Amino acid sequence: MFRVSKKMLFAIEAVLDIAYHAGSGPVQSREITRRQGIPRRYLEQALQHLVREEVLVGIRGPRGGYRLARERRRISVGDIVRVVRLMDGGDDAMEETAGSELGRAVVRPIWMDLQDQLLEGLDAVTIDTLCTRANEVGIVSEGRENLDFTI
Repeated sequence: MFRVSKKMLFAIEAVLDIAYHAGSGPVQSREITRRQGIPRRYLEQALQHLVREEVLVGIRGPRGGYRLARERRRISVGDIVRVVRLMDGGDDAMEETAGSELGRAVVRPIWMDLQDQLLEGLDAVTIDTLCTRANEVGIVSEGRENLDFTI
């Protein structure tokens, strides 16, 4: 069953934060926690899963942090949602074999179709789209603020 969890929202916000606030260096998790108020226990777990699933790249060391693994127009909200769903594992009532014939043959297929439509919609929303929206509503990018183009 598709449900929006805190982890899912935090993961989307974290990837958006990395894309929107990235400057010349990687974005550190403590910066994301400061800006977004995401508890570190959720954040670190989500970031590691996003690295494993190649949405992000983790950079080690004192100046380390996270970067997007692909261009922000090539990462969709659907990609992030799928990572969190894998991360959560959990029980999926749609996969159970128990239940009535009406439930298995009629209700569950409709629900599965709706979930597929929702994921298709989320696949159409890219991180680039969200960054554009953030810029349009006037959210200042700390990464762009800190870039120095003087020679």
